[in-house]
Amino acid sequence: MAELVYRPVVGFAQALFKAWDLKIDCKGSENIPRSGGAVLVSNHISYLDFVFNGLAALPQKRLVRFMAKESVFRHRISGPLMRGMKHIPVDRKQGETAYAHALESLRAGEIVGVFPEATISPSFTLKSFKSGAARMAQEAGVPLIPMAVWGTQRLWTKGHPRNFKRSHTPITMRVGEAIEASRDKYAGAITRQVRERVQELLEAAQRAYPVRPKDANDTWWMPAHLGGTAPTPEQVREAEAR
Repeated sequence: MAELVYRPVVGFAQALFKAWDLKIDCKGSENIPRSGGAVLVSNHISYLDFVFNGLAALPQKRLVRFMAKESVFRHRISGPLMRGMKHIPVDRKQGETAYAHALESLRAGEIVGVFPEATISPSFTLKSFKSGAARMAQEAGVPLIPMAVWGTQRLWTKGHPRNFKRSHTPITMRVGEAIEASRDKYAGAITRQVRERVQELLEAAQRAYPVRPKDANDTWWMPAHLGGTAPTPEQVREAEAR
């Protein structure tokens, strides 16, 4: 089926990133299957993560259908684009509809992108993973592809202004080998395995990241355990509980 919306949007994004002079370093794209269904699982630190996750699949000539909150599909600009790219709306009050839609896509041989943390992590560390991705992979009989992004939080993230200037910002992505979602395993055990792998990939991306904060005012995008001033996971949980 012709992709009358997705491919032009990808071309626009690539041109925009070139204009911004982003330094994109992606390794492991060969781990994304060239055909057949798969669940692409990533950490979530920016509003733009899904764009970069999608770029990681392009060398394998694959397009990713992302699960995203339903409100994005109601927006007058993003809504038609999201629907045209066949992304999957998620209404948290009626999650079974999105789950069924994702299963249908997987069985049709699509790659479905999932952020199992469900929301952006303000601490820029991994939150706990929900088991939906593992359950989908098990039910559809497809593998899980772990992935990590780093640097995207410097462009646009929760609680900070957008930075869409020609900033030369590095973006580092690492894609891991497929993880089989065997039906004879508990979804929780598979979820823990995937999270551990995403954590390893995230640490690899952080080690490979070519820049560090310029000064004390530029430490906000680094997690506390790496010497930055982002809130700790404990501080985030306390704030969310209020």
